[in-house]
Amino acid sequence: MWFMTKMVEEAKKSFAEAVAAKAAAEREAVPPPATGAAPEQAAETPETAKTTGSGDAPVADAPEQKAEPPKSADPDWKALYAVTLADFDNYKKRAARDREETYRYAEADILKDVLPAVDNLQLALANAKEKTDDPFVKGVQLVHDTLLKSLKDHGAEPFDSVGLALDTEKMEAIATLPSPDVEEGKVSIESKKGWMLKGKVLRAAQVVVSSGKPEGK
Repeated sequence: MWFMTKMVEEAKKSFAEAVAAKAAAEREAVPPPATGAAPEQAAETPETAKTTGSGDAPVADAPEQKAEPPKSADPDWKALYAVTLADFDNYKKRAARDREETYRYAEADILKDVLPAVDNLQLALANAKEKTDDPFVKGVQLVHDTLLKSLKDHGAEPFDSVGLALDTEKMEAIATLPSPDVEEGKVSIESKKGWMLKGKVLRAAQVVVSSGKPEGK
């Protein structure tokens, strides 16, 4: 009986020592709070951060920006229609102008091919001045006059060059010769007649340009 009582007392003593050792170990594991430290502050919540600043001063809410209305992805059909209409109108005018220009000078190549025949007829008539009553000469004259009329009806007409200053746009100088009657730089002889077609040169005249009076005269 005494032995059991002693065993119980030793067990209580051992248990008390173990509890005291555990408490001492826990106190050593946790460092004491620093002197003058501020008390732990509560974590800021979204509502607290919205109403307080770093110095607990109230912060005004940022002004709400109005959302811009979404832009339409569709093109401006009225503007596109106006631009397209203007372009089409310009195209029609340009096409009409080009077509008129083509019709106006479409016969130029044909008329130019007829001019050598007119030149030959004129040369033949020039050599038959003394035979104006000859029926054959009269027939040549009739053909010549008919061709001239047809050319004129199509807008082609000859122009004179003799006595005029050399115009390189309408005349082609093939030689330079002295002339007692024509000033220097002007046309003294017309080798081939020049022709105009509706304001444009159909064929340039071939001319001889005077170099002035001959020496000694």
